[in-house]
Amino acid sequence: MSSLDPVSPGILSRVMKPARYTGHEWNSVSKAPDEYVVNFVLAMPDVYEVGMSNLGLKILYEVLNNRPDTFAERVYAPWVDMEAEMRTAGIKLHTLESKRPVDQCDIIGFSLQYELSYSNVLNMLDLAGIRLLAAERDESQPLVVCGGPCAFNAEPMTDFVDFFILGEAEEVIAEVAAAIAEWKQAGRPGGKTGILKRLAGLQGIYVPRFYEVDYQADGAVEAIKPLIPEAKAVIVKRVIQELDQITFATKPIVPFIEIVHDRIMLELFRGCTRGCRFCQAGVIYRPVRERKLETLFNHVQQLIDNTGYNEISLVSLSSADYSCLSHLITELIERFKEQGVSVSLPSLRIDSFSIDLAKQVQQVRKSGLTFAPEAGTQRLRDVINKGVTEENLTEAVSAAFKSGWSTIKLYFMIGLPTETDEDIAGIAALAQRVADLYKQLKGRKGAKVTVSVSSFVPKPHTAFEWFGQNPVEELERKQKLLRSLIKDRSISLSWHDARTSFLEGVFARGDRRLGKVLLRAWQNGAKFDGWSEHFNYAVWMEAFAAEGIDPVFYANRERVLQEYLPWEHLSAGVDKSFLAREWQAAKDAAFTPDCRHENCMACGVCQELEVNVVDWGQA
Repeated sequence: MSSLDPVSPGILSRVMKPARYTGHEWNSVSKAPDEYVVNFVLAMPDVYEVGMSNLGLKILYEVLNNRPDTFAERVYAPWVDMEAEMRTAGIKLHTLESKRPVDQCDIIGFSLQYELSYSNVLNMLDLAGIRLLAAERDESQPLVVCGGPCAFNAEPMTDFVDFFILGEAEEVIAEVAAAIAEWKQAGRPGGKTGILKRLAGLQGIYVPRFYEVDYQADGAVEAIKPLIPEAKAVIVKRVIQELDQITFATKPIVPFIEIVHDRIMLELFRGCTRGCRFCQAGVIYRPVRERKLETLFNHVQQLIDNTGYNEISLVSLSSADYSCLSHLITELIERFKEQGVSVSLPSLRIDSFSIDLAKQVQQVRKSGLTFAPEAGTQRLRDVINKGVTEENLTEAVSAAFKSGWSTIKLYFMIGLPTETDEDIAGIAALAQRVADLYKQLKGRKGAKVTVSVSSFVPKPHTAFEWFGQNPVEELERKQKLLRSLIKDRSISLSWHDARTSFLEGVFARGDRRLGKVLLRAWQNGAKFDGWSEHFNYAVWMEAFAAEGIDPVFYANRERVLQEYLPWEHLSAGVDKSFLAREWQAAKDAAFTPDCRHENCMACGVCQELEVNVVDWGQA
């Protein structure tokens, strides 16, 4: 523990997992103080174990610390026991590296991975002694920036955030750091407004204070318009053209305690063109760009040398779609099996699994396999454009069982557009067929089938962005129905709280007026809303009522295609007209093929971002 650490050994002895707060982990960076260096704090509004598992923050930590004019440090949300100790002792939120109070840094950047983390952003700013409302902060307090998938509808957070980064940040975050460094060295000309105007000129940067929102009489947004010349009418996301040319996290920090993803995270490629209509990531991370095999082998060697990890997790939206996957796995296992290094496969598309891959990963270590049918019937899988059949699942599971696996996890959603009770029953029937298949192949029982069911939340920039989410009562009725249909003891069922899905749905498609609801809910105790033991539905409903905001208007109302949506000015590069065509195709249960293997579907992303699509793959 540093002598500058404001947290005493006595405090650490009273909290859970004190290593969350000590810092000084292997590969963490330290730099000498310099008044001209940009002090950049990378923050995750969740606990240490979650934040340390985020690959994006690992990459940005290396990108920024490779710059001589920038010192990137980390901060995560203290758990409730540590927060209580800090507030009692008057200890401000501080960085893990230098123990510097966050309010003495130049900029704090939050990664917004899911909407239920918003209250923690406010809680962390308050713990740091930073004014919550962006309009009340001047240049004496840090700039607050947010990125991540939730930035693609930034509006509910605009009261609290100075600017947002849309898209992939490796290049633009370096541009931001350079601009702040020059601004500091020049004596901070124009104050906070001066630097924000400069940042607004960068592609992918949204500065909400430079825009005004008009509303219609019925409460819908009418338009979001720029107020100054520097503010663009439409902010287009940033995208990395050549993944092999950018910095990757090859020297990540190794924690003292176990974290969620406590292994090597190897990103094979970005983007997905499978076209699942519910999937926001499949839109906002387009187009597909692969890393070359040699780049990946070099990354793995450096990661093993720098961390000592003995498991490699292949992380991409659909890792089985990597064009050289079989060669990659074969070579990784061959090169590193003497060191006991294994390769783990994430949730796989059912139609991508092969018995050869199953046998390859089994050579070193065997664990359960995860598949995501998403829906219980073929009709509904066609609606969401999943593009897989029950026959595909049977073939994949058979291959797994024959290769020695006995544990299978199946992911489904309920509340999808056009869903009926027959589709719910299809989930139970499909799980039962998987359990029965093991007995047929092995001549005995022994399979363990876990069915994990989430409640569908319509997201911006998807074909379902117009869909009215199922009410809480309907989602709970469907959960109860599914529970009643699963009777085999070899099948276990888990599900999400429908009330948290409702709140997620409100903020996913909300507008600026939700800021006052968020503020009031936080003032009344909301935090760690993604953690069931701390989620308080009543606090949120009271906040909506107190502010005169109807959450049903945002979550459960079906939009018309002509409605101006609160994220119209924030572009993922995909045309709204394409999403509208896909919405109609969903109603018709019509299949849209993957443009990597068929003709271009005219989503618009390649033209909008001027991406070279001649050579996405390698083989």
